[in-house]
Amino acid sequence: PNIITAILTLIIGLFLIRLTLKITKKRFERRNVDLSLRGFLMSIIQFILYTLLFLSIASNLGFKTTAILGALSGLVLAAGLALQGSLSNFAGGVLILLFRPFEIGDFIENNSGTSGTVDKIDLLYTSLTNSDGIKVFSPNGPLANSVILNYTKITNRKFEYVVGISYEDNIKTAQQIILNVLKSDSRVVDNPAPEVFVNELADSSVNLTIRGWANKSDYWSARNELQGTIKEALDKAGIQIPYPQQEMRIIS
Repeated sequence: PNIITAILTLIIGLFLIRLTLKITKKRFERRNVDLSLRGFLMSIIQFILYTLLFLSIASNLGFKTTAILGALSGLVLAAGLALQGSLSNFAGGVLILLFRPFEIGDFIENNSGTSGTVDKIDLLYTSLTNSDGIKVFSPNGPLANSVILNYTKITNRKFEYVVGISYEDNIKTAQQIILNVLKSDSRVVDNPAPEVFVNELADSSVNLTIRGWANKSDYWSARNELQGTIKEALDKAGIQIPYPQQEMRIIS
């Protein structure tokens, strides 16, 4: 009877394993899970199911599975302690590949200051190329637990300057000159509208904050060129950008 039960368990178990793997594979395809993650997870699921089937058959044949489970538990515990950091990175890689906060080709930045274009997402590391052309390998564990800024997913991006003008100059005139420069540039979008306002009455100048939005494809060219254009327009109108200065009074 034990042998017959074991054979029936084997037949039913193999059928259930194939059915489970088939359903899981379809779920992964439907959710568009990354191919590398899909293969790894399928291997783990397959190993777990076959291990459970083996233990069930061994139990039906009269073997004591307690010793086998104890040995497996000790092996898993030892491997977990030895690969603690790698397992953390692996878990982070699984989360990144499942929830996709970024994809290959996206420009991202995390709260530790690491930024760059994503070249490859592995289970343990994500490789980036930063703005200096340097290859950066970021561990997936800290990366998945950090705040990630994805600049590729946005449509428009804000640029901001702070420009100081002299106390003798007219604030309204300076604001209008700067707004004219921003509105005349086709790279600056109308919504949200650009704005110029007094940010601070500093010791040597009245500081104006300049904000505008540009399409992400035009952001760097607009940001790098407009500041010089604004300076030239202010110079042409006679608006001074003063140096830091202090007033000294000599009392005889």
